[in-house]
Amino acid sequence: MTGPGENFDWDSLTFSLTQTDMMYVAKCNLDEAWDEGEIRPYGMLEIDPAAGVLNYGQGIFEGMKAQRTLQGRITLFRPEENARRFQRGAARLGMPPVPESMFIDAVEQAVAANSAWIPPSGRGALYVRPVLWGTGPIMGVAPAPSYTFCVYVTPVGPYFRGGLSCIDLLISDQFHRAAPGGSGEVKAIGNYAPGMMPSKNAKKSGYAEVIYLDAVHHEYIEEVGAANFFCIKDEVLYTPELTGTILPGITRDSIIEIARHRGYEVVETLVSSKFALAADESFCCGTAAVISPIGTITHGDSKSVFGDGGVGPITRELYNALIGIQTEIAADPFGWLHAVDEELPLNLC
Repeated sequence: MTGPGENFDWDSLTFSLTQTDMMYVAKCNLDEAWDEGEIRPYGMLEIDPAAGVLNYGQGIFEGMKAQRTLQGRITLFRPEENARRFQRGAARLGMPPVPESMFIDAVEQAVAANSAWIPPSGRGALYVRPVLWGTGPIMGVAPAPSYTFCVYVTPVGPYFRGGLSCIDLLISDQFHRAAPGGSGEVKAIGNYAPGMMPSKNAKKSGYAEVIYLDAVHHEYIEEVGAANFFCIKDEVLYTPELTGTILPGITRDSIIEIARHRGYEVVETLVSSKFALAADESFCCGTAAVISPIGTITHGDSKSVFGDGGVGPITRELYNALIGIQTEIAADPFGWLHAVDEELPLNLC
């Protein structure tokens, strides 16, 4: 476990992959218990070309962050919620769920084993990626005979350098992210590749990302790329209700709780594109950026500018409140922070 070295430039970090020292790996066979799991050097994993994940997309993942707070602690943010979503996703894709206690222990071990890679407070975070794959060989559309649960980490820089900045979005009338009865509410690996081309095309046209409408009425906003959507009208927050086609984001849920705690009304409902374009403020949210303020939304020949195109006051208030809790600038009235012991005993291979 070498760490980044004394001369590592933390300020050069972007939201990209930097190889760290160690990773966590556990295995199990279908309908059997998971093995104990171990911390091993970060490196390649062997996989059969007939693996379920390669041929049929049987895999899920999570995205989390570990941070050094202003109080000097290493903390995770609501990891039990990631663990529960991971279990729901595994069940939906016919994979053996990872017990909540095992999931949290695996994340803690991966973070502790790479604690030297956690950026100083305010200069980034350690992004944590738990993954569950069907790695056993299978011919025919059926659950794989064996599975691998892996947790790896990478240091990332702040999503916004120099403070919050607004993004410009494009509503897609051509592509949809998910349909009723599908796997839109699951963080399945197969849900993400189809969005790469629409996102790339939007960026070529000068937009940060695509907004997807529902696949039935082609009218209601569902997600922004891989992020949840909010808009604000007359100091009331509106966000698409969870109908099975939208990922139940943990940042989304946290914003709803914070907003209500601060006295704002939050309405989870169908949000039409017409309503969203007439809002006072708008933002999207997720683990990576926390909150991304939206400056403009374009739909066909119509373009809406929110406020003066800058960050709205309620958006900024909610961002500061959430970041304050995550970094321990402010109190955590919800009990969301989960401390990680840097000296945690590791199950080394």
